[in-house]
Amino acid sequence: MVIFANHQYLALLWLVPLIPLLYALMRSQRKKRLRRLGDEDLVRELMPSWSGAKGWVRVVLFDLAFLFFVIGLARPQIGAKLQEKETRGAEIMICLDVSNSMLAKDYSPNRLERAKLAVSRITDKLQKDRIGLVIFAGSAFVQLPITNDYISAKMFLNSITTESMPVQGTALGEAITLAARGFSAQSEKSRAIIVISDGENHEDDPVEAASQAAGMGIKVYTIGVGSLRGEPISVNGELLKDREGNIVVTHLDEETLKNVARAGKGAYIHAGNEEFGLNPIINDLRKLEEEAYKSVVFEEYEEEYMYFFAIALVLFVIEMLIGSRRWKRRLFE
Repeated sequence: MVIFANHQYLALLWLVPLIPLLYALMRSQRKKRLRRLGDEDLVRELMPSWSGAKGWVRVVLFDLAFLFFVIGLARPQIGAKLQEKETRGAEIMICLDVSNSMLAKDYSPNRLERAKLAVSRITDKLQKDRIGLVIFAGSAFVQLPITNDYISAKMFLNSITTESMPVQGTALGEAITLAARGFSAQSEKSRAIIVISDGENHEDDPVEAASQAAGMGIKVYTIGVGSLRGEPISVNGELLKDREGNIVVTHLDEETLKNVARAGKGAYIHAGNEEFGLNPIINDLRKLEEEAYKSVVFEEYEEEYMYFFAIALVLFVIEMLIGSRRWKRRLFE
């Protein structure tokens, strides 16, 4: 398995095909200037030592050297072996509401994007814990199974929109039940579900689902997103209206979310613009008894960048030694 420790430098590879193109353009402009001076053959005879072919040789060598140099900068590494690694921490399943009501703009830029940003920031702070993601609207779906791969978690999180679920609604109970089933077999004690929703228009019994999860030793926390006074929903730049043409206003159903948290033996927090509510919950989860998890990972990565730097150096030296004059056919004249 090959990975790049500084993968951001790979963006420089787009310059590799650009270098010979720029050189070809420069040669074309040079020919045009020579034609202005007079007859092209005569001008060539006045510069008998100049070699056009060697110019291309130098550009190709420089381009190859630059290619290997960039790969070296990206620090390629090879996983030497697979090793079973044991870590300790909690397992957290996040249930994120992606219904249209999460497009309300009482948070900046809207409820859903603000929630995604908060989850992303919390993911950056996790070290040993494992995280999973369930999205829900009219139904629920496991977007990311429980994992300690935080990079993948953020990638899946960034791809979420209100169009991720085809059926609208708020299946809070189904999301909690699905999340409760998503924990690993290794986990028994340190398990928690965090529901992020406005709690509005729930179509099942989330309180019963939270109670069943608590019976399995899983704490259920809820974060209320939205304002109690209500906010219109903006979809594609237009306010959402019902069948009668009235503007739809979404309100935070705080009572339902409080009841869910109470039944799940967790806590309810009303999300703010500054403190969204995840930090206090994560701090509370730190009090849970940590459990040991085993996973198979690549260990003892071997650095390979020095080989690419060496090849680049050799090519750069050769390119400088070639020069731009023609090769002489005889050593002595």
